[in-house]
Amino acid sequence: MNILAIGAGGFIGRHVVAQLLEAGHRVTVFQRGHYPPPEGAREIRGERDELPQHRRIFAALAPDAVLDVIPYTEAHAQALVESFAGLCPRLVALSSADVYRNYDGLRGYSRHAPDPPPLDEDAPLRERWYPYRGLPGPALPWRDDYEKILVERCLRQAQAPQATVLRLPLVYGLGDRQRRLAPWIVRMLEGRPFLLLGERQARWRWTMGYVENVAAAIALAVTDPRAAGRTYNLGEAQTPTEAERLRRFGAALGWRGELHVLPETRLPPHLRLPLNFEHSLWTDSGRFRSELDFRDPVAEDEALRRTLDWERAHPLSIAPQEYAAEEAAARTSSVVPLVDDVV
Repeated sequence: MNILAIGAGGFIGRHVVAQLLEAGHRVTVFQRGHYPPPEGAREIRGERDELPQHRRIFAALAPDAVLDVIPYTEAHAQALVESFAGLCPRLVALSSADVYRNYDGLRGYSRHAPDPPPLDEDAPLRERWYPYRGLPGPALPWRDDYEKILVERCLRQAQAPQATVLRLPLVYGLGDRQRRLAPWIVRMLEGRPFLLLGERQARWRWTMGYVENVAAAIALAVTDPRAAGRTYNLGEAQTPTEAERLRRFGAALGWRGELHVLPETRLPPHLRLPLNFEHSLWTDSGRFRSELDFRDPVAEDEALRRTLDWERAHPLSIAPQEYAAEEAAARTSSVVPLVDDVV
């Protein structure tokens, strides 16, 4: 197949392009040029906001499918449809599990009772749009208008090209710039004797996906016509509690410390998260696995090993005052060892 990938120079996109190339497909990457294209891929340089201006170039390329890694706003989705109407039969766009109503509940913006997990593709969506508008954070040009719900709606309403929507979980692994797992892994690598975890978070579930497995799923959705017009959750087949996930990390690292749970109010301030952990982000990827006969190419144990090797090679440092606060909390609180019936 002849595939065009938009914004595929980053963490997830590079893995997808590499897998498509390995499978023998022709891949062209449309990007700013901040990163060299993966070896074997062609490149078209341009800004995302100027996508329709490149329509003539896209027509000459004549892609069989277009993968959009970075459709963050409704305007992005509209430009995507406009740019490729009549030029290719299929679009595949990356969305997020943040479209679900439980995401607003987790962040304290919804009065609804938690929707029961696991969340399938028909679970209720957020009723409050633009989740980051007006909030502090990175000064990104699209931040206030970020809304994957509107991206999905725009793509579904377009009669052509046919769109596939992929709702991604938390993605971890080699090259992860957000490093959301690193604070736990660093503590284990440094041999800390214990880790502290809030009791509600210990029971909470958030579906994750190892980057090479997520990339394989995206590549399959791009190349398999059965995915046309469908919306899918991606992610691990089974989602453990946060406590069990940390125990698996510890076992893979040979960490000999203990995981303890405390009431959230007794955690040191830097470990208290302003989240309502009654709202799960455990999503069900069964539809994708069943309809497209998908199996993760990298087993969980190997995914952990590769991730931990990468984390060792790219260590983060923990502020000494954080360790001091954790030790003080352990001394002055009734810390309870984590056992199976707690989770």
